[in-house]
Amino acid sequence: MVREIYSSELNKLLELYLHLHEKEIPDTTEHLSKTWDTITQDKNHHIIVNEADGKIVSSCVCVIIPNLTRNIRPYAFIENVVTHKDYRGRGYATQCLNYAKKIAIKDNCYKMMLLTGSKDDNTLSFYANAGYNCSDKTAFIQWLE
Repeated sequence: MVREIYSSELNKLLELYLHLHEKEIPDTTEHLSKTWDTITQDKNHHIIVNEADGKIVSSCVCVIIPNLTRNIRPYAFIENVVTHKDYRGRGYATQCLNYAKKIAIKDNCYKMMLLTGSKDDNTLSFYANAGYNCSDKTAFIQWLE
């Protein structure tokens, strides 16, 4: 079942992120709690999850960004697309991305964007099959310490 996350499910999400690129679950600190509260209270920040077998097995983040161009239409940014390794290849992430697309359409976004660090052909084909292309824009990233 695909849906938006409940505020009580932070630990489940952090466990899933171990299948993304995280090496460990962060300690429960005031900073973590404040960050989680900020995210869950932001009407433009959507964490979409997909459940199977009673647990969260896939997720993505969709942030709606207000914009002053394109007839003052916002755009959506997709990040942290992840599926538990035991549940990959079953369409769970595609369902999350489709849910994000519905949010973007409802919010009158003119485009959706995502970045991936993966060079894996399967991952790149997954995004292409989900409707994203890598020919319209060039991404540049500057990592900050």
